[in-house]
Amino acid sequence: MQVDPTSLDPELRFARFYAVASAALGVISLCIGIIPICGVITGILGIVLGMISLKTERSKIAISGISLSAFGILITIIYIIILVLFNK
Repeated sequence: MQVDPTSLDPELRFARFYAVASAALGVISLCIGIIPICGVITGILGIVLGMISLKTERSKIAISGISLSAFGILITIIYIIILVLFNK
């Protein structure tokens, strides 16, 4: 059953948008984790948007966005550690 986005409450509409944006930023942070500053920034933005979305509506997309973003930050930190250790 499709829901017309214009019939939703504006707060709920933004919460769903933030949840999808969080998931998208989580995937992007996983992909660009080899560029350390970009991976961390997109991961943090994904976590923040996911948390904002969770305040309004508890959705699986927001939870997965937060998880993907955190995993992207973790991958980026591991990559930074590997670069520092093996750069000697």
